[in-house]
Amino acid sequence: MVGDTIKLTVGQALVRYLINQHTEIDGERVPLFAGVFGIFGHGNVTCLSEALEQVQDVLPTWRGQNEQSMALAAIGFGKAKLRRQIMIATTSVGPGATNMVTAAGVAHANRLPVLLISGDTYINRLPDPVLQQVEHYGEPSTTVNDSFRSVSRFWDRIIHPAQIISSLPQAVATMLEPADCGPAFIGLPQDVQEIAYDYPVEFFEETLWTIPRARPDRDQVAAAAALLKIAKKPLIISGGGVRYSGAAEVLADFATARSIPMAETIAGKGAVMHDHSAYVGPLGIEGTDAAKEMAEGADVVIAVGTRLQDFTTGSWTTFNRDTQFININAAGFDARKHRSLPVVGDALECLLDLDAAMGDWTCDPARMTEAQALYANWNAMLDAGQTPTDAAVPSYAQVIAVVNKVATEKDTMVTAAGGLPGETVKNWRVKAPNTFDCEFGFSCMGYEIAGAWGHAMAKDGDGVPIVMVGDGSYMMMNSDIYSSVLSGHKMIVVVCDNGGFGVINRLQTGMGVPGFNNLLKDSRVLNKNNPLHVDFAKHAESMGALSRHCDSLADLEAAMEWAQTTDRTTVISINSDAYTWTPGGADWYVGVPEINERESIREARKGQEAFRAKQRRGV
Repeated sequence: MVGDTIKLTVGQALVRYLINQHTEIDGERVPLFAGVFGIFGHGNVTCLSEALEQVQDVLPTWRGQNEQSMALAAIGFGKAKLRRQIMIATTSVGPGATNMVTAAGVAHANRLPVLLISGDTYINRLPDPVLQQVEHYGEPSTTVNDSFRSVSRFWDRIIHPAQIISSLPQAVATMLEPADCGPAFIGLPQDVQEIAYDYPVEFFEETLWTIPRARPDRDQVAAAAALLKIAKKPLIISGGGVRYSGAAEVLADFATARSIPMAETIAGKGAVMHDHSAYVGPLGIEGTDAAKEMAEGADVVIAVGTRLQDFTTGSWTTFNRDTQFININAAGFDARKHRSLPVVGDALECLLDLDAAMGDWTCDPARMTEAQALYANWNAMLDAGQTPTDAAVPSYAQVIAVVNKVATEKDTMVTAAGGLPGETVKNWRVKAPNTFDCEFGFSCMGYEIAGAWGHAMAKDGDGVPIVMVGDGSYMMMNSDIYSSVLSGHKMIVVVCDNGGFGVINRLQTGMGVPGFNNLLKDSRVLNKNNPLHVDFAKHAESMGALSRHCDSLADLEAAMEWAQTTDRTTVISINSDAYTWTPGGADWYVGVPEINERESIREARKGQEAFRAKQRRGV
């Protein structure tokens, strides 16, 4: 140290800054950055890894197997921590970096924090072109890391050592700001990482970060209260922002006290329990008929913490065109969608202010009575669909019911993409708050096992993540079974093998196209009568996991009970029906050929045109 400065390389200074950032969770002071997922290559191994090695006791580095999956694990950790604690993922230059782009898209779409640090090519350009460099004629400063610009909330490339002094605090602030939350990307050229610089000691002072709670404008709250007071058939939509704000209990109490039925989005599922008195289930394409009917008749909708994705709105056909929206959101961009009356601010603060402004107003109790009757009918339908039959292979609903039965209140269900999101969103009966994670903002196949590794780290033995994954997603990304065994973070993985990409085959054939290239039997294979079958249990066992294959639902229940007692990641496989789906929910806007010789496609086109005629027009 010289005077009030300390001489460090850029890599060393970056790491020292990160380990001095803290936050509070439930009153306990903890590191803001809980650890690093890293795969080292020539872009980050000689400088950044040197700095990380020195602090591994306070900032542990976990070895990934795939750059995309380790970044997905970091995202799963951040989600499990309700965006209050963050993981880092670092890669080398070139394909190591671009492998993380998909994960950045997941974090961006779902508004989740993750710090991505990638090596970059040399600023001085003396050795150009270097290994893994993609050259751009006419734009020599462009590298593959520019591909992160479209999927990052904060993006920077450090080309001078002093730049991290301003860049890193801005990156952290972005990840913790509810309105801007998402991935932050830092590119570190190899020649910049090695440079030593005299950094001010103040840069490394311990900092305690808190997540800001923006309070709403009083006029916006007053306007929302005035609109809600004239509502005859209101409906609440609870989104992921409710969970991240910690507003679930307040929203549930508001719904109960005001006699307003409450639906939820996929990201919002888990804020209340399955049997809450105001709850009518998830809304939209993967939703309940009870929520759909409540939405179709609603005159005022209170959307809280949701970006109103098409799977929630039924591609904007679930509501009448004259339905009015009160949209509570930390992000003004989301709060103003579809001509909404915006209330911009933290969900908890907005709800408290709105509740105070409502006085003693309540909706006609008949509205809640109707909702509860519809939801009771829905649950009766679920019970019937989950009851075992003598079918050769069980349905998703039956498999989910068994897994749900054995899961404890502390276990977290994790899934993403394919047919399981819709089936779990409808069939999984949440037992405790924040124990459900369905990644469907980016619908990323491969998130399931990787994200659960992050959840297992976050849970730290307080319950286990239970992964439900299809054979298609399993084949796409499964190496973090090995990661979890290696690191000692247990998960239970249930592989539902329906012989291919079952749900996309459903969409394809439902729109009149013959089954093609989705199920294995419809794909170009050497032997159509006997396509190669993967033994998922043996495959998982080869990566160090414990495993069983089940031939029946009774086998599955026994295997799940056994899996709860094991000392490491345990994988259970079971064949499932590719053609049986839980009914209910809204329709979806999809492209169907405008002209075609097939009658089946022409009929599907007519159905889409009739569906689109119901769409609510907005911006």
